[in-house]
Amino acid sequence: MKAYRTINLEENMPAARDAAARLTTEIRLAKRHGIRLVKCIHGFGSTGRGGKIRLAARRELESLQKRGYVKAIIPGEKLSIFDEDTRQAMAYYGELRGAPALDRHNNGITLVVL
Repeated sequence: MKAYRTINLEENMPAARDAAARLTTEIRLAKRHGIRLVKCIHGFGSTGRGGKIRLAARRELESLQKRGYVKAIIPGEKLSIFDEDTRQAMAYYGELRGAPALDRHNNGITLVVL
């Protein structure tokens, strides 16, 4: 059983609402298949202020967390060995150790613990 999956929401440049809908579908499928950690690539937007897909994805993840589909959301900018949520995720998912995104403050990704 695979414990880690990457979802690229920027693929094919969808509208923000379509990306958010796809994220919900992908999260539900991941849970159904026993995947417990998802790396969501949503980008940061070309303006440098945070793209529409990023904002829509994070809103959707917060909604999914409130409804119990998601245990933890770790924004890329918080992804660090100094962050408690990151350390807990690393304890369960060893493949995060040495991950290229770790400690890079990548605003274009979000880790999701299911």
